[in-house]
Amino acid sequence: MSFGQGGPQQQWDPWKPNSQQPWNSGGADQSPDWAALADASEARAKRRRLLFIGGGALATVAIGAAVAVVVVSANGGSEASPGPSTQLPGTADIPSATGTVPSFAPTSAPPPLDPKDFIASAKKDKAPLSPDILFPGTQLTMGETVYKKGPTADTEKCASAAKATLPKVLDDNGCTRLIRVTYTKDDVAVTVGVALFDTEAQATRAKQQADDKSIVKSLSGGGVKDFCVGAVCRSTTNSYGRYAYFTLAGFTDGKDVTTKDTAVFATGDDLQEFTFRQIRRRGEAQASAAANE
Repeated sequence: MSFGQGGPQQQWDPWKPNSQQPWNSGGADQSPDWAALADASEARAKRRRLLFIGGGALATVAIGAAVAVVVVSANGGSEASPGPSTQLPGTADIPSATGTVPSFAPTSAPPPLDPKDFIASAKKDKAPLSPDILFPGTQLTMGETVYKKGPTADTEKCASAAKATLPKVLDDNGCTRLIRVTYTKDDVAVTVGVALFDTEAQATRAKQQADDKSIVKSLSGGGVKDFCVGAVCRSTTNSYGRYAYFTLAGFTDGKDVTTKDTAVFATGDDLQEFTFRQIRRRGEAQASAAANE
């Protein structure tokens, strides 16, 4: 005799909504039908596999249609391709990633002009030249020191503006012109002499052949007293390009210059440096003008 509710026994499906698990009020001696449950689970698993395979096939068809549309759009068409999704444009229709690279003619800036080339020979050194061009203004400032400009002189007879061994040196090397200027500060005066030659080689030889007695004549006048006439003075010799330049510095009161007279040495060095700068600037100006032509 069996006990329980009437009617057919409802089978419990854990995957089916509103399904109820069977229960037994008669105790633990009646267990569920495990074999039936296993068969039902396997049947449901087969249905899920079939649904998954069918969905994947539909997705593949959709993707293929999308590829076909993309290919047609890339080719510039306005209608969908009737062919299969694997149909791609020919090699000639695909834009090449290695197109012709534009070529440019090689360009190079001309080498800069060397300023020294324009003061190395009379053939290229054609800019105007005079005492006031080479030594402009009425005074000269070097650092914190101010020198007053005195008389100037310009001659083509170089030996006449030189003393001791310098006249011969100038004549032997073909000096063509000698410009002089005097600057003063307090009781110190210095005369600068700039000798011109046709070539740099001549100016270099003149500098090398000059000795301690190769000096320019001091230039006085215009308020500047005679100096370095019979007294000991300090002199320098140098060259740059086709120019050789000399300085003679001493006291306007006739005193001899000694190694302790630093003011005299400083004056001579300042005027030697300024003369070098002016000659170099002359070359720079001509080089700049030639580059702009």
